[in-house]
Amino acid sequence: VQLVESGGGLVQPGGSLRLSCAASGFTFNSYVIGWFRQAPGKEREGVSEISGSGEFTNYADSVKGRFTISRDNAKNMVFLQMNSLRFEDAAVYYCAAAQESTILWYNLQPSSYPFWGQGTQVTVSS
Repeated sequence: VQLVESGGGLVQPGGSLRLSCAASGFTFNSYVIGWFRQAPGKEREGVSEISGSGEFTNYADSVKGRFTISRDNAKNMVFLQMNSLRFEDAAVYYCAAAQESTILWYNLQPSSYPFWGQGTQVTVSS
């Protein structure tokens, strides 16, 4: 299993970024994909997750209405569109994968995801 994030960078408050997660080495449409983030000195927290088919999505309250998760199963890709970025969104963002059969309920728990990418840095600064 390999997950590679891209798309991070420096953005001003109110700006937008689109993160991508390229997956390989597993049956992509059978896996839930989650986005998580970790800021310095803070615990890793869940941002959003999407079911294997893409029909179900879940978001942390802090990003609802601003972030949108999507996936392209033909290309083994997951995206996180981030709009109206705030200072508090700055973090290293990770995508993670878990077999759909192992996810009992969607609650953005990092411990539910055994496979992780290396992360991409998002900096929000004026």
